[in-house]
Amino acid sequence: MQQLTAPEVAALIAESSANSPLLLDVREPWEFQTCRIDGSVSIPMNTIPGEIDRLDRETPVVCICHHGMRSLRVAHFLEANGFTQVINLSGGIHAWAQQVDPAMPTY
Repeated sequence: MQQLTAPEVAALIAESSANSPLLLDVREPWEFQTCRIDGSVSIPMNTIPGEIDRLDRETPVVCICHHGMRSLRVAHFLEANGFTQVINLSGGIHAWAQQVDPAMPTY
């Protein structure tokens, strides 16, 4: 698993055209409604085990949460279940708002 900063994930998204990563937001629905990265998919952390078969193990996955801790747990879980291209957004959506998109609401 890789730990990437918000600017590194932004660059990855910008340069990934053919093999775009899945932006997997594992926060609660109210958090996702408050702010999100465009193109991200909301699957709350506690539902990941039941939803894992929806995800393509061959697609790179960027795990996102508020500060990077829940997403780190999900990233480890995905790796333990056969995902080979897993990235954790270090600092979470909060770091994204500070370093990539200052117009994004924070909480």
